[in-house]
Amino acid sequence: MDIALSLLLVIVVWQVLRVRYQRTHIILLGRHLANLQLERHMETLTQGYVRAIKADTEARQLQVLETFAPTERSVAAQVLSLAKAMQQESPQDTPVCMLSFCVPYIERFLPSMTRDFRELLHIHAAGLRHVVDNNDDWDPKTRAYHLSAELYLFQHSCHWFCKSRNVADARLMLRHQVNHQKVLDSVSTVTRLAYQQWRN
Repeated sequence: MDIALSLLLVIVVWQVLRVRYQRTHIILLGRHLANLQLERHMETLTQGYVRAIKADTEARQLQVLETFAPTERSVAAQVLSLAKAMQQESPQDTPVCMLSFCVPYIERFLPSMTRDFRELLHIHAAGLRHVVDNNDDWDPKTRAYHLSAELYLFQHSCHWFCKSRNVADARLMLRHQVNHQKVLDSVSTVTRLAYQQWRN
């Protein structure tokens, strides 16, 4: 009975610490996102690209895709603004746990198992800029495909920072019916290589 009670106490304490730890990350990121319109712009683009693909003719597809150019530029600029703003935060406040589940305050006793979220944001900012500027000279449909993947991966990273990798994976599958590896395979080479280096 004492063992069961002790185990229950450990679980309760763990849950309290986890919730508190995740809340600090959510509040931190939310504070920087508050003055941006990233979520609205990302929704406009992801839904708009699907609508463009379903257009009757290729000419109509291209016409719809062209209307999103200002929103694409705005997303790239705002992710860069977010990365620069987060750079002002302490590295002690921006760790990402590399385990699949959240370990509260892991950076204090196992710093080698964490990475800096600020660095990841700069990777996303550079990747989005690369695709928006179409430095690889893709046709409009291919560019939209890669830009969608860039947005999905950015969203995954934010969920990972706020909750855990497992939660981020689950939300990616639930919202977009695609897994993390498929998204990573679909972003630009610039993003993928930098992301893999950051993760490893």
